[in-house]
Amino acid sequence: MAYLLLAAAIVCEIVGSSMLKMSAGFSNLIPGLGAIAGYGLSFYFLALALKDLPMGLTYALWAGIGTVLTVAIGVIFWKEHFSLQMLVGVSAIVIGVVVLNMPTGA
Repeated sequence: MAYLLLAAAIVCEIVGSSMLKMSAGFSNLIPGLGAIAGYGLSFYFLALALKDLPMGLTYALWAGIGTVLTVAIGVIFWKEHFSLQMLVGVSAIVIGVVVLNMPTGA
């Protein structure tokens, strides 16, 4: 259940980020309100997930997956440029998330 709450937090964060872009600096009311709602719900679900998951892992997953998906949305929907530097950075994030989720040998 905690991972479902974390997934909801990630989805809401991505929606909030997309709405923030659409708000054009909060000059468009509806997307601006969507950004506030998206981020608010994201933090709500994140707080619930943190009741059962370790903070470091939870935050790394939330921020890492959210960043990767936000970059993808920017490239696909906003036609933002995707460079080799961005590929290396996103790859490092993905590798970091995978490593954090690997079982320890303890």
